[in-house]
Amino acid sequence: MRTTSTLICQAADQLRGFVGLNRKTGHYIVRFSEDSFGMDVAADGIIPTCEFVWAPAADGAMALRRERIQLLLDQNIDDRINLTEPLWVYMARQDLPEIVAVRQMVGG
Repeated sequence: MRTTSTLICQAADQLRGFVGLNRKTGHYIVRFSEDSFGMDVAADGIIPTCEFVWAPAADGAMALRRERIQLLLDQNIDDRINLTEPLWVYMARQDLPEIVAVRQMVGG
C-alpha cells in the first residue's frame, strides 16, 4: 500500500495522549491523562499529542513538524500513543519537505 500525505495526516490526527513542557527540565513529556503531569507542567500548557505535532505555518496553514514527532519517538512509547506506519514513513523520508496543510474541524 502506498503511503500518501493524506494517510500521514490521518495518522497524526489519531495520536493519543497529551504533551506538556516540564518547566524544571525544559523537556517535553507525554502522559495519557491530563491529570498525571504534576506541578512541573503548567495546566494551560498541556495539549493533545495530535495537536502537538502540528505547528502554525504561513497563511493559516499548519506544518506537520518532524522534530515534534521525533520528540515522541524518543520516548519509546509508539504503541501507546498510536504512532503508526504512515508516520514512520514520513520520518524516514527526510528528502521530502514537511507536509503543510490547512486543517479544519469536521463535524461528526
